[in-house]
Amino acid sequence: MADPIPPARLFDLSGHVACVTGASSGLGQRAATVLAAAGARVVGVARREAALADWQDRTGQDAAYVVRDVSDRDGLARLAEDVSAPFGPPDILVHAAGINTREAADEVTPEGWDRTLALNLAAPFFLSQQLVPAMKAKGWGRIVTFASLQTTRAFPGGLAYGASKGGIGQLTRAMAEAWSRHGITANAIGPGFIRTELTAPVFDDPERAARNAAQTCIGRNGEPEDFDGPLLFLCSDASGYVTGQILMVDGGFSAK
Repeated sequence: MADPIPPARLFDLSGHVACVTGASSGLGQRAATVLAAAGARVVGVARREAALADWQDRTGQDAAYVVRDVSDRDGLARLAEDVSAPFGPPDILVHAAGINTREAADEVTPEGWDRTLALNLAAPFFLSQQLVPAMKAKGWGRIVTFASLQTTRAFPGGLAYGASKGGIGQLTRAMAEAWSRHGITANAIGPGFIRTELTAPVFDDPERAARNAAQTCIGRNGEPEDFDGPLLFLCSDASGYVTGQILMVDGGFSAK
C-alpha cells in the first residue's frame, strides 16, 4: 500500500490548464476563479467580453479568455484551438455554460428546445471530444459537466431544461466509459438552489426560496462558496478513482 499523498498535493492544480465555459458569471466564473486559486492556468469562455475581461483583471496573469458561443457547433474545432493557445491544451474542462428558458410544457417552442439542448447537452460533448486527444496524450484529464436537480426529477416550467440535464447524467456515464481508461475522468456536479444569476427568479420570490430551503436536509439554500470544495475535488488528483458519477451539491434537497 502506497503512503498517503499529502492533502495539499491532492488538490494542487499547479501545472494544469483548465478551460471553463460560462465563465462570465455565476458558478462558471466561480469555477474559473477557484481553479486559478488552486494553481491552474485558466481559460474562461463565454459570450460577454466585458465580464470576461473584468474576471481576467481580477484573477491575474494565469488567466485568459476566449469570447465565443459554445452552442455554435461548427465553431468548436476552432474554439479548441483558441483555448489551447494561451497556455497549451487544457487537461481540465468544466462545462458551466447553460440556459433555462423556463417554458411550460405547452409553450415549449422548437427554437427554445434546440437552443437549450445545443448549449446544455451537445456543447459539453462535442467540445470534450475536441479536447480529449490532448488529454489522452498526457494520460490525465478531468471533465466536469453541470447536472441539476432536474437531472432526476421534474420541475414546473423545466421540460427542455430537464431533458438536457437528464441527458447530462447519461452523457457523463458514457464519457467515463469511453475515456477513463486513458486517465480521463468524467463526472458531473449537480448544484441545488445556489444563489446565482441563473437562479435569480427563485431567490427573488422569498416564499419560494423559503420552501426550497425547507426541502433541504441542511435547512438553507446554497451560496457560491458551497460549490468550491466539491468542484476542486472533481478537478484534482483527489478524485482519481472517481468517474461516471454525479455529485449533488444541494444541501440534501435530492435526498428528501
